Amino acid sequence: MPLTPPTVLILASGRGERFKASGGTVHKLQALLAGKPVLQHTLDAVRASGLPWHVEDAGHPGMGDSIAAAVRHTAHSADAAGWLLLPGDLPLVRSATLQAMAQVLLDHRAVVAWPEFAGERGHPVAFGRDCLEGLLALSGEKGAAPVVRHWAQLGRGLAVPVQDEGVAADIDTVQALERAEALWAKTQALLAQRGAGEG
Repeated sequence: MPLTPPTVLILASGRGERFKASGGTVHKLQALLAGKPVLQHTLDAVRASGLPWHVEDAGHPGMGDSIAAAVRHTAHSADAAGWLLLPGDLPLVRSATLQAMAQVLLDHRAVVAWPEFAGERGHPVAFGRDCLEGLLALSGEKGAAPVVRHWAQLGRGLAVPVQDEGVAADIDTVQALERAEALWAKTQALLAQRGAGEG
């Protein structure tokens, strides 16, 4: 039976305390980037990817609880390839990167996979169906790193090089938001140039 694409789990239930501590006056996911809330940028990329998705925004004690709840909510389809874990504060991630990470699971090239930009690990991290038990068992502040480590040690983990700076551009502080704003402007300028070149 062919697998259906993995579901993107958008994690949006964190308290965003580092952002507030750095001078933020609103929750980081509601902070404006190029005139639009950070979370809206992330959702736009996910929608553009065409992949199924779920937003986990209920209050949870920690990241592990949030991931487990999102997986539990979307684990009903036995033929689904798995999940892509995407924090809501990655507004610059590209839809093509989401599609590429989904394809890694559909191709069975790995049980877990993560994108890397310029040697830096990023998100979304892809988890195949074999990770179900491990993901459901998560709790507390720690995220899914133990599940990634387990499968990587078994030789079933894969780093996927990407040309997408957005995989590592999370908005944890006001300064990170300013950097993201500059990166967004640079990307728009490049797209405009490319469009002019094709015209």
